[in-house]
Amino acid sequence: MPLLSTPVPALSLTDADNHFVAKLRQKIDQKTKPLGALGQLEDLALQVARIQRNDVVSFHKPQMLVFAADHGIAEEGVSAFPQAVTQQMVANMLAGGAAVNVFARQHGFAMTVVDAGVAAELPAHPQLLRCKIALGTRNCVWTTAMTAAQASAALETGAHIADALPGNVLALGEMGIANTSSAALIFALLCGVPIADAAGRGTGLNDAQLEAKIKKLERARIRHAACTEPLDVLAAVGGFEIAMMVGAMLHAASQRRLLLIDGFIASAAALLATRIAPHAKDYMVFCHVGSEHGHRLMLHDMGVTPLLDIGLRLGEGTGALLAWPLVQSAGKFLNEMASFDSAGVSGKS
Repeated sequence: MPLLSTPVPALSLTDADNHFVAKLRQKIDQKTKPLGALGQLEDLALQVARIQRNDVVSFHKPQMLVFAADHGIAEEGVSAFPQAVTQQMVANMLAGGAAVNVFARQHGFAMTVVDAGVAAELPAHPQLLRCKIALGTRNCVWTTAMTAAQASAALETGAHIADALPGNVLALGEMGIANTSSAALIFALLCGVPIADAAGRGTGLNDAQLEAKIKKLERARIRHAACTEPLDVLAAVGGFEIAMMVGAMLHAASQRRLLLIDGFIASAAALLATRIAPHAKDYMVFCHVGSEHGHRLMLHDMGVTPLLDIGLRLGEGTGALLAWPLVQSAGKFLNEMASFDSAGVSGKS
């Protein structure tokens, strides 16, 4: 049976679940602080406890999963960098030199890089999973980025990758020249947002290059305007790395793992995942809002509040790792902070 046939459970289904949530809120409210004084950290603690179904939470064997693939639309000149940079950056990651490596080491995440569809044959490496669907997608300005069969294969592959990893925390990142174009098109088609609002400068386009990019993406949007269902949108304008991220998110959510969502491209994968299985959003922590133009609008459309807003636009999973200490702190205060009663502190009159 395909892994993706496993349903994503809702966090609250029964009166018992709702009673557990009420007890959690009471536990948080009785900590030695004014009500709500820890802000978003309180919602985060509640979310993690609900996922783990325990008022004492724990994190073990956190995983950083980076999916890499190339995009046919790169030939339209929508990126400031050549397509070869995807392969080069994968090599940099496998050598331990990328920002995501630095932060993964800092925070104790095991890191795996997945070749979902890099436009080159990559040599074997202990940290590399070679799961290539094809040598990059097709150019979605002129045709669908992938076939329906390729999209399904990528989704199922992502699910199997997640299934094989240990731990109860999964951070997701990506690498792929021109994948901001793919993410912008996914956002535009699924949410009816104009391309000019969805697309941004990516890796650093100037004004003229951005204007040209928007024109190219508008042609792709018009070509695929009839696509409104998530799987159709994914096949029409998605990337293999995005498709595998979607599969990994859906399966990890079905296993009640905490998902750390990185930037614009990972959020586009999350948007697809939540359109396929709405309860998947319950397991997602949106770690930051990046400076890519459409990211803030996308998160607003999804009704989620990111943890960080510090001008990131790198991708790779860096924002997910930088937000990790906040997730840990949410667990720590829930587990260890004294209550008014235990500390002998007077509560509010």
